[in-house]
Amino acid sequence: MKGVVCDVTVTRLVTLKPPQFSGPLITLSGTENRSASLLRQSHRLKRRSARGSPQVCAAPGVVSGAGPGYQERETWTRQMDFIMSCVGFAVGLGNVWRFPYLCYKNGGGVFLIPYMLIVFIGGIPIFFLEIALGQFMKAGSINVWNIAPLFKGLGYASMVIVFFCNTYYIMVLAWGFYYLIKSFSSTLPWSTCDNEWNTPSCIEIFHQQNSQQLDSWGVSMMEWQLRNLCNFLYVKSFTLRLCVCVCVCVCVCQIVYFTATFPYVVLIILLVRGVTLPGAYAGIMYYIKPDWSKLEEAQVWIDAGTQIFFSYAIGLGALTALGSYNRFNNDCYKDAFVLALINSGTSFFAGFVVFSILGFMAAEQGVDISQVAESGPGLAFIAYPKAVSLMPVAPLWAALFFFMLLLLGLDSQFVGVEGFVTGILDLFPGKYYHRYKREIAVAICCLLCFIIDLSMVTQGGMYVFQLFDYYSASGMTLLWQAFWECIVVAWVYGADRFMDDVARMIGYRPFPWMKWCWSFITPCVCMGIFLFHLVNYKPLTYNNVYVYPWWGEVIGWCLALSSMLCIPVSLLYKLFRAKGTFKERWTHLTSPVWGAHHLEYMAPDIKSMSPLSPGTDDNKVIIFESVM
Repeated sequence: MKGVVCDVTVTRLVTLKPPQFSGPLITLSGTENRSASLLRQSHRLKRRSARGSPQVCAAPGVVSGAGPGYQERETWTRQMDFIMSCVGFAVGLGNVWRFPYLCYKNGGGVFLIPYMLIVFIGGIPIFFLEIALGQFMKAGSINVWNIAPLFKGLGYASMVIVFFCNTYYIMVLAWGFYYLIKSFSSTLPWSTCDNEWNTPSCIEIFHQQNSQQLDSWGVSMMEWQLRNLCNFLYVKSFTLRLCVCVCVCVCVCQIVYFTATFPYVVLIILLVRGVTLPGAYAGIMYYIKPDWSKLEEAQVWIDAGTQIFFSYAIGLGALTALGSYNRFNNDCYKDAFVLALINSGTSFFAGFVVFSILGFMAAEQGVDISQVAESGPGLAFIAYPKAVSLMPVAPLWAALFFFMLLLLGLDSQFVGVEGFVTGILDLFPGKYYHRYKREIAVAICCLLCFIIDLSMVTQGGMYVFQLFDYYSASGMTLLWQAFWECIVVAWVYGADRFMDDVARMIGYRPFPWMKWCWSFITPCVCMGIFLFHLVNYKPLTYNNVYVYPWWGEVIGWCLALSSMLCIPVSLLYKLFRAKGTFKERWTHLTSPVWGAHHLEYMAPDIKSMSPLSPGTDDNKVIIFESVM
C-alpha cells in the first residue's frame, strides 16, 4: 500500500465552491492553498479513476468505488426523464383497481382523511428518503446502504421483494394483453354463452338479476379466464418478457414518456363516456358520499396506510435506483412532493372513472352498487368487462380500458427490472466491466422470471399467482422494510447528519417535519400497522371458497421471510465476523463508506478536526490507493 498524503494545517477557515455545484458553500479547514490542493487532488483522483487508475480503498469512512475500468455514473439527460420514470413506476394498477374500492368500502370521502394524514406522516417522508438516499450515495438498492454497512441486508431484502414483483406482475399484463386482443371483435367473447368453454352456469340476460345469478356469472367469467387463457399465455408471457427486456436495454426513460402519459388520456376519455351513462351519478355519489362512523374503525386506518405503501412503491429499491441517476444537486425534496401529488391525485381521479361505469352497470341490472363493486383483478377482469359489454360500441371501450391497463403495468415493469438490474450491477467492481453487462443482466433477469412464470399459466396457475401476490410483496414485507429504513437513517447514521447531507445537495434544509417523521412518527406508524396485520392474520383463500392447505401457507411464508430475514441475518453475520469488542465492531460497521463523488462535494468535518493542534502529524488527510 502507498499513501498519498495531503498536509492540512488548521489555521483559519476558508470557503470553496466546487465546480458544477450550485448548492451551499462548503467550508474547509486549513490554509487556502492547502485546501485548494485537497480539492484539486479529489479532481485528479476522479479523472484517474475514469482512466482505470488504482482503486481507492473501501475501508469504512474512506472513499471507495474507483477501480480499473470504472466509469462515472450516468445521469438523466433531462430532469423530466426522472419524473416520468417515477410516475411510470409508482402509478400502476393499484391506483386504478384498489384505491377506488377501498374508498367506497371505508366510508367514501371520509377515507380521504386517514389517507391524506398517512400520506404526510408516512408516504412522503419515506418516498423522499429513498430518492434522496439514492441521489446522495449514487448507488442502487444494495450499495446505497454503504451509508451504514452493517445494515446492508436492507438492500438484499429490497432486491428479493422487487424480484418477486417482477415475476408475478407480468402475469397481470399477460391477462390484460389477452383481453385486449379478444376485444378486437364485433362481439366480446365474455358477453355471450355461445362459446365452447361455457358451462350451464353462464347467463346472458343481466337485467334484474339476483345476487346468486351475479355470482354464477362471475364464476363463468373466471372459468373463461382460467380455461381459455392458459392455452395462449405461454406465448403472451414470453412476448411481454421479451418486450420488457428490449425496452430496458434500449432506454427506459424514452419509453415511459408514452407509457406514463397515455393512460391519463384514456382515463379522461373513459370518464367523459362514463358520466354520460344512466346511473353514473349514483355510482359517483356512492364513491364519495361520506360515512363519518367509519373513522371509528381501526381497519379504515390500516387500509389507508397499506394502500400508501403499495401505491407509492416504497421498500422496493427501485426509487433508490432512479434517484441514483440524478445530478448531485438536484432538488429531490420538491420532486418528492410533486410525485406524491401525481400519485394520490391519479388514485382519486381513477375512482370517478371506475364508479361511473359501475353505477351504470348497477342501474342496468337493477341491483345495488355494492353487489357489482370489486377490487383488484376482480374489478379489472370480471366487473369492468361485464360493465363494458352492456355499453354501445362495447369493443371500443373494452380495447381502450385494457390498453390503459397494459400501459400502466408495463412502465412499472420496466422500472422494476431496471431497479433490480441496477442493484445487481453495483455489486460488481470496475474490474468486471463489460461493454454489454447491462444487456446480459437484463436478459438473465427476464429469463429467470419467465421460467418461474410458467407455473402461473397452467390450469392451477391462479393459485400460484395468489401465493406470490399475498405473501412475497405483501403489506407486511413492505412495512417491515420501511420501518428499518427509517431506523437506520435516523438513529444509526443520524437524522440531523442526513439533513445536512440533503442540504449539501439541494442548497437548503428541508422542513424539520421530515426529521421528526424519520425519527419517531413514521417508524411507529409502520410498526403499528405491521403488528395489526400480524395479529389479524387470516389464511389465504381463493375466491372466498378454496382454502389453501397447510403446505401452501408454508410456501407463502417462505416467500415472505426470504426478504424479511435478510435484515437480521445479515446484521448478525457481520457482527459475528468482525473483531474487537461489541462497541468497536458497531463503530466500525456503521461507519459510512464514501464514494468517489463525495470527494468533490463533501468537506472534512470541522468538529472532528477542531481538537487537532497545528503542525502535528494528526493534521494530515490520508487517502490510500492500492498499486499493482
